[in-house]
Amino acid sequence: MNLSDLRPAAGSVKRRKRVGRGVGSGHGVSSTRGDKGDKARGQAKLGFEGGQTPLHRRLPKQRGLGVGLTARGFNTGRFKTQYTILNVSELEVFDVGTVVTPELLMERGIVKELAKGGLKILADGELSKALTVHAHKFSGSAEDKITEVGGSFIVIGDESEETDETDETDETDETGDSDAAGEDGSSEEA
Repeated sequence: MNLSDLRPAAGSVKRRKRVGRGVGSGHGVSSTRGDKGDKARGQAKLGFEGGQTPLHRRLPKQRGLGVGLTARGFNTGRFKTQYTILNVSELEVFDVGTVVTPELLMERGIVKELAKGGLKILADGELSKALTVHAHKFSGSAEDKITEVGGSFIVIGDESEETDETDETDETDETGDSDAAGEDGSSEEA
């Protein structure tokens, strides 16, 4: 037996139906589609459901302003700042005096992923240890609970203000020299 002797089983392979090749082919005239009707003529338009009111007309129109992620209309919820939420009770696992940062929380597996807006600390539960907590936002009562036990909180976005202050001091030194020259009366206007 050779590979060239192999054949499919009788009747398992059918010849392709070639339609529209004239009356003598057996598949001429209507090309096996029958006479008239939608099935003979082509495809229905996209979304056509056989005369039943189609889905795009059954659903209500989207109008006006909406609030929240599930609102109809212009959806303002997608523009809100989303935070990863953490309650003060979840900070109890740290030792006294620990500097708690979002990086440390992710390293320990307390926070899986940071949202676009960052980390927000809320006040649910109790905190009994003095910690230094770094986060992007704090609720008012969370700030109170952290400071109540002798801890401190640092808003991560506000660190840029501290660098601005150092830049201002440098500028005052430079301008102070020029002011001194002005006091001597050696300015160009005088």
